[in-house]
Amino acid sequence: MDIFKGKSVLITGGTGSFGQKMVRQILAEGHAKRVIVYSRDELKQFEMSNAPGIAGRDEMRYFIGDVRDRDRLTMALRGVDIVIHAAALKQVPAAEYNPFEFVATNIIGAENVVQAALRAEVSKVIALSTDKAANPINLYGATKLASDKIFIAGNNLAGPLGTRFSVVRYGNVVGSRGSVIPFFQKLIDEGADHLPITDERMTRFWITLRQGIDFVTDCLNRMLGGELFVPKIPSMRIIDLAHAMAPDLPHKIVGVRPGEKLHEIMITSDDARNTVEVDNGYVIKPPISFWEGAQETLNLGTPVAEDFSYASDTNPEWASHADLLAMIREHHDD
Repeated sequence: MDIFKGKSVLITGGTGSFGQKMVRQILAEGHAKRVIVYSRDELKQFEMSNAPGIAGRDEMRYFIGDVRDRDRLTMALRGVDIVIHAAALKQVPAAEYNPFEFVATNIIGAENVVQAALRAEVSKVIALSTDKAANPINLYGATKLASDKIFIAGNNLAGPLGTRFSVVRYGNVVGSRGSVIPFFQKLIDEGADHLPITDERMTRFWITLRQGIDFVTDCLNRMLGGELFVPKIPSMRIIDLAHAMAPDLPHKIVGVRPGEKLHEIMITSDDARNTVEVDNGYVIKPPISFWEGAQETLNLGTPVAEDFSYASDTNPEWASHADLLAMIREHHDD
């Protein structure tokens, strides 16, 4: 089913890596009524509007605006059917030194999206989250946990309007700006004599941008409102990633940065009692009364074990060197 057929779709943070790929995917299907990019940077919007495959498309609209500005959001959401909320401040160390800015964008911004979507009577809103939102130890993760809670609770505020809110939570996107892969690649290209490793034990979840787009689209089709969706994706140790990218380069242990975990978790054991396994992931069920009566339409899988957790160090699926290199090639091809 083409969830975007005949619909007006708005993507906050639409000039980012995810937003640009999502726009291209929607345009490739060719059935959307409007595709609206909402973001702060006029230069990125200009460059995007002139990019091959996007330039000249009648469906495209561009709104300069910030998720901190509720009035501007409300104006942008008039006549919109689907919102994909990708706007966020994301750098862990930056959050530790700029807490007010992260709260303003990631928490107040989430509230503004919910309020504006309700006022505009948007049909579906899906927000992108992060593994760092589960049992957070850094400010970035804490702001995204608060954001997740705001979007889930938005369903309680919708009443007869029928607006539905859900969240997608996944791990590190291969090749995304600020991730370790382009950082390592830059050092390799510059002829570095070693690669810095925070800790030999450190593990992370990995997902490609294309996989993220497909999963979000599937969740838009599947959602009833209030779910937190988590995909099944592989883990890899950071030191193994370094070996895969540069087998001959030695490593230097530099220590864990402020706010970093050794391992990430996407579903805690405390959430296990509300979690079910589906074909391509897991769904953390919401504490919303209407959901229990309607969930049969989703053909959900089975409840997970009471002591279940989904963490990068105990994940049953691990990416090999070949898998990781294939992910990187896919990123470059995109």
